[in-house]
Amino acid sequence: MYDDILLPVAPGSAANDAVPHARSLAERYGATVHVVSAVDTLEHTLAGPRAGAFAERVEAGAERRVETVTEELTAAGIHAVGSVIHGDPLRVIENAIEDTGADILVMPTHTRTGLQRVLLGSVTEKVVRTSPVPVVTVPMADGEA
Repeated sequence: MYDDILLPVAPGSAANDAVPHARSLAERYGATVHVVSAVDTLEHTLAGPRAGAFAERVEAGAERRVETVTEELTAAGIHAVGSVIHGDPLRVIENAIEDTGADILVMPTHTRTGLQRVLLGSVTEKVVRTSPVPVVTVPMADGEA
C-alpha cells in the first residue's frame, strides 16, 4: 500500500515523536522513508553581523537531525534516505512529495488552540489541507516546540 514515506523533520526533539510511526509503517509495508528537513532562507528576514552564523547553525542542526533519524531507521533495518533542502518549509514538503513519489507523510504537530493557532498557523496544518497524499499527524509531547 505504501512504498515511500515522507518524514519531514526539524532541528529539535519534536521529530522524535513521529519517527516511531514512520518506522512502524515502513516495517509493515517494506517502504522507504525519505527524511527531509527544510532550512528556510534566512537572508531575507535577518540582518546584521550574526545573521550568517545563525543561518549556519540552523543548517547544521537540520543536517544533524536528518542524519540522526536516518541512522536510527537504517539501524532498524529500514531503507532510509535523507536530505536538507533550502526553502519555505511548506514548498519543500510539497516538492518532496512529488520528487520522492511519497505515498504518505508522517509529521509531528503542535497542539495549539484558539488565537495562537489562528495567528501562528502551522506548516503541518497547511500540509494537511493541501497534500495530495494522506498525512499522519503525531501530536508532540507536552513541552516540545
